[in-house]
Amino acid sequence: MIIVGVDGSMTARAAVEWAVNDALRMREPLRIVHAVDRSPYQIGRFPNAALPDTLLREGHRILREALALAHERQPDVEVTTRDIEGAPAEVLREQAKEATEIVLGSRGLGGFAGALLGSVNTHVAGHVDCPVVVVRGDHQPVHGEIVVGVDDSPACEPALAYAFRQAELRGAALRVVHAWQLPVHAYAPGVPYEMDEIRTAQHQIVRDRVGTFKKGYPRVTVVEDVQPAQPVEALTDASAGADLLVVGSHGHGTVGAMLLGSVSRGVLHHTRCPVAVVRA
Repeated sequence: MIIVGVDGSMTARAAVEWAVNDALRMREPLRIVHAVDRSPYQIGRFPNAALPDTLLREGHRILREALALAHERQPDVEVTTRDIEGAPAEVLREQAKEATEIVLGSRGLGGFAGALLGSVNTHVAGHVDCPVVVVRGDHQPVHGEIVVGVDDSPACEPALAYAFRQAELRGAALRVVHAWQLPVHAYAPGVPYEMDEIRTAQHQIVRDRVGTFKKGYPRVTVVEDVQPAQPVEALTDASAGADLLVVGSHGHGTVGAMLLGSVSRGVLHHTRCPVAVVRA
């Protein structure tokens, strides 16, 4: 099941469109979820008892509009809705237990977008095992290419598996980006470095990583993009012509750690295409 969080924002609308299209490709049902957090309005000397009911009515309206949008885009996808009381971070963590994939807007009205990119993201993402897709609100042309970042760690293999499947389902090419940098001591005088050997070794890293997956996805065209560059810059540049950018958790053990890491924070803030974060 694919789960998409909505909060009435334009980016949430874009997330619904992305999620229902992916649900059709993956042949999965779609659940649209809205979180209603009463707690901020129940604090104080004179809490407003009517305001939480207003929030519930607004949540129902948001879900109706999201459901209509999903049916309009892909009428053949099975779609359900849930209005759940609770903090967005906690709601998302619980929903992820049943999810193949979680889809969220990158900015919103303080709901699910805040849960992913705001101050509570470590609380949420540390418990999420499924891929998390962050969708921006602006519509992009279809490029026919998926980009995935890889390194020399086995932690990138789940991201590769997800990227290969997305490329196959979309009939898209897969660009595998490996950006490498010389260690600091490489610039010390008197330390010899054979650049040709280093480049050969970096290309071998990519070949080793993608070799197994190529056998399982023979119809996917793979472009090996190995370059001496800063990872965020390389991935951001590649994402300009991508329909989706996939990054892994890089061995930190949680999606939350990955999202707060320098590479993933950079791509989430600088890329314009949707970004999928896949936990190792």
